[in-house]
Order: sequence, then structure tokens, then C-alpha cells
Amino acid sequence: MSALLSQLLLGLVNGSFYAILSLGLAVIFGLLNVINFAHGALFMLGAVLTWMGMNYLELNYWVMIVLAPLAVGLVGIIIERLFLRWIYKLDHLYGLLLTLGLTLMLEGVLRSAYGVSGLPYSAPISGATNLGFMIMPNYRGFVVLASLVVCLLTWYVIEKTKLGAYLRAGTENPRLVEAFGINVPLMVTLTYGFGVALAGFAGVLAAPVMQISPLMGQNLIIIVFAVVVIGGMGSILGTILTGLGLGIVEGLTKVFYPEASSTVVFVIMAIVLLIRPAGLFGKEK
Repeated sequence: MSALLSQLLLGLVNGSFYAILSLGLAVIFGLLNVINFAHGALFMLGAVLTWMGMNYLELNYWVMIVLAPLAVGLVGIIIERLFLRWIYKLDHLYGLLLTLGLTLMLEGVLRSAYGVSGLPYSAPISGATNLGFMIMPNYRGFVVLASLVVCLLTWYVIEKTKLGAYLRAGTENPRLVEAFGINVPLMVTLTYGFGVALAGFAGVLAAPVMQISPLMGQNLIIIVFAVVVIGGMGSILGTILTGLGLGIVEGLTKVFYPEASSTVVFVIMAIVLLIRPAGLFGKEK
């Protein structure tokens, strides 16, 4: 029972990363209709920028948790303005190939600069809490709390506010929205920047937990895409719940059948697609 509860809690930590990363993907696809394969590389960029801020500028973690997502969001805005704006009306494959190429370029540049052995970053919150069944590092608890707060705030803004209504309307009928004096291209650009800033924020959270490496995004991006597919492409709340749930399922699998822990997410994805192709929370067309 102790091992079961501890894996549940660790699964919740992994699920927090899945949730916030897949949330950024869901925002970008749901509002811009772009499959952003560069999400993993931008997640990695957030972690690397956090390390660079500490080593080159002597900026602590709490400064970088604000600056790094803003910097990644700015990179996303540049990407959208220079490249993505030309392919919105084309097939999804073009966006996938473009963002894959950008991923390989970014990873190649940072791999040449820092190698792949990993960069160390110590946790900004020390100590641990005895929960009875396990010793929980305080920083991992902070990761879960911060992820939940950001995910729920994002869902609220998109689904429950006037700004979110403008965003959804702008993707469905941009000419009508422009008739009301709203700058739709600027809104689209800022939406993409916000989506990748979520990836940068997840990278900052991951810096003290995972090994910072130019290839660290590759380990998560495939699972994150599976989370979005299972939850339903474009479903914000579904993506959050699915990310957290799959993290817990993965943790439980490590207890009962460790050999399947790396494939259980994809097995679930296959089953869901057979039963409900639009995903658990997606809308059937």
C-alpha cells in the first residue's frame, strides 16, 4: 500500500507536466488549427534558459520562472510571424513538417553548444514533507500546485471570459470578428505566443526535476501528443484532466506491471481511438 500511494503521488507529478504541456498544444490546435511539433523543443528551451539565467546572469529561479516563459513566448511570436502565418489555410501536414524542422534546428544549435550530457540545476525549495507513506520533496509538491493553478486559470480565461469568446470566434469566422474592430492576426499571434509560453513555463518547472538537455523535449512530446489525442483535440478541460489521469495511471502501472509503464499511454490511446475517434472529451463531427 505504501508503494502504491507513493507511485500515485509521483504519477501526479508526471501528470502535472503532461497536463501543462498538452494544454499548450490544445490551445494552439484548438484556436489556430496548427499541430505544433516544436512544443517539446520550446519546453526544453524554457529549461535551458533557466539554467543560462543562473549561470550567466546570476538570476535566481523565481526571477526565471517569470522571464523564461516570456522569452519562450517571444520566440513563439517570431515563429508565428515569420513562418506559421503562411500555412494556416494549408493541410495540417505542412504545419507538422515546418515545426518538426524548427525543432531539429533548435535542438541542433543547443546540442552543439552544450552537448547532451545534461546540465545540473538545484531545486529552489529544499526539504521534504513526511506524508506517512512516503517522503515528498517540497519542490515536487510546488510543481503540482503551480501546474494546477496555471491550467485552471488558462481554462477559465478561454472558456469563461469575453477574451476567450473573441479567440474562439476569431478562429471560426475571422472576417466577422474583424468587422467589430478586433485585430484578428494580432490575436492569433499572441495566442500562439501564449501557447508556447506554457511550454516554457513547464520547462522552468522541470529544470530542477529532470536532467536539462537539448534532447529532453523528445522524451515527452510523443506522450503529450497522445494525451491531447486521448482527451480530444482542442478540448481544454479534457486535456488537463487526461494529462493528470494518465500520469496517475502510468504511476500505478509501475507498481503492478513495470514493464508496461512506458507503453500504457499508447495502449489507452489505441483503445480510445477505436471506441471514440474524437477523444474522450472531443466533439464528434
